[in-house]
Amino acid sequence: MSLFARGPVDGDRLEIGGAPVRLKVERRARRVSLRLDRVKREIVAIAPSPRRLGEAAAFARERAGWIAARWAELPPAWPIEPGAVIEVFGESIHLESGTGRARWIEPEGSAPARIRAMGEGEGFGRAVARQVRLRAQAVLTARTVFHAERLGVVAPAVAVGDPHARWGSCVPPGQGRPPAIRYSWRLALAPFETADYVAAHECAHLLEPNHGPLFWAHVKALGFDPRPHRAWLRDHGARLHAFGR
Repeated sequence: MSLFARGPVDGDRLEIGGAPVRLKVERRARRVSLRLDRVKREIVAIAPSPRRLGEAAAFARERAGWIAARWAELPPAWPIEPGAVIEVFGESIHLESGTGRARWIEPEGSAPARIRAMGEGEGFGRAVARQVRLRAQAVLTARTVFHAERLGVVAPAVAVGDPHARWGSCVPPGQGRPPAIRYSWRLALAPFETADYVAAHECAHLLEPNHGPLFWAHVKALGFDPRPHRAWLRDHGARLHAFGR
């Protein structure tokens, strides 16, 4: 039976122009359209209602050339495998297979810093990603405390996650609510200075929730020119999101 013998449904997947295409119903949409999701590495064919999913699939086939061109713009997938070398906060980390629980091994003598994990394939990749995430939590927490102290504010609770759109978000204190900052753990794959800029940026929001002149004055007082770091994230962000995919 062909994929659509039963009729297309939300979440169905196709391959068009060498790229994975997922059908999706977005009831707020006004028309059938296509979107490249750089984080999930797929093309999304959007329909305003379930009954128009067939139309969305047909539209995707008509735009196979556009899909192939957008797919070619994505950075290659970044597999995690033994023998690879990755950068974590600008430090070269060698990945190796071994027995026992996954762990981060600091440099010893001439031996470089390493992440050692069992096996290979997806299980190895997940174990390595967890170690990078733990390092992100530790480093970003330390830098957040540092910048908060310089600004004279209470250090917020810090968490890391895997958001699709933001490198950091801040909930300033107010009405009995404690401050909190959440970061993308993938910032660990950026240069230290760029990740540190994001930490300073979010800490400045503890004082100014907007992006007005006072906010940027706080960022500048912490010693940062945002332009090179924002440019780096704009140019390399898709590569960070490809890690382990």
